[in-house]
Amino acid sequence: MGKVQSSDGTPIAYDRHGDGPPVILVGGALTSALRSFPSFVRLAALLSSTFTVFTYDRRGRGDSGDTAPYAVDREVEDLEALIAVAGGAAAVHGLSSGAVLAVEATARGAAITKLTLFEPPLPQDEPDPAAAVQRSQLIAAGRRGEVVKQFLTGIGLPAQAIAGLRQTPEWPRLEAIAHTLAYDGAITGDRALWTKRARSVRTPTLVLDSDASSQYLRAAAQAVSQALPTARRHTVAGGFHDVPAEVLAPVLAEFLAA
Repeated sequence: MGKVQSSDGTPIAYDRHGDGPPVILVGGALTSALRSFPSFVRLAALLSSTFTVFTYDRRGRGDSGDTAPYAVDREVEDLEALIAVAGGAAAVHGLSSGAVLAVEATARGAAITKLTLFEPPLPQDEPDPAAAVQRSQLIAAGRRGEVVKQFLTGIGLPAQAIAGLRQTPEWPRLEAIAHTLAYDGAITGDRALWTKRARSVRTPTLVLDSDASSQYLRAAAQAVSQALPTARRHTVAGGFHDVPAEVLAPVLAEFLAA
């Protein structure tokens, strides 16, 4: 594991795998990519036979630091710091809110050579300040599990699946980074990204979705592919908001190597 200092001094932890053209994997909400997100670890291993793959913990998660106050600008700078480590330019694969972050960074001029985006969510409603206040109050009161449950319910995960997840060792890890859901909300809640800034992105882009995801996520993938001038959409066989690394890796490798 290495660490790079972002522009505001925050240390960002990353791992490097393989040798070849650089690809950076950007995780989504409630993910800590270095150790506790097995699908990214496996995806990095599979891609490392062809590419130099970088995985990293977004700020506030895992082995990375955090600096208040939060701003989307800081997360863009974190990704740019990783791109510098990768040699000054890199392809980027983003998952969910990480995919939105990748588009934001590209629109702001980051040296991203290709984009692959898995189910980037789009804003569904106008921002609700009361909801943000409630989330902060729950976290301050130590009721992080409720925040995680609200988020998972909101993206369409069935109640039975959430109940099962609460009985696993994974749940305490999700609670530990529940505060970063506010970061993801700031990233995914900006409608102007899709109505204005995304129109300037000419980077070759592949937008991916799973055939078993919710209608909202699949519709969002279609809308994103239409918002980005050079994007195309591809549906793969998988689960809810997830695709096995063994299925995803060859799709990414073919697009990134072309």
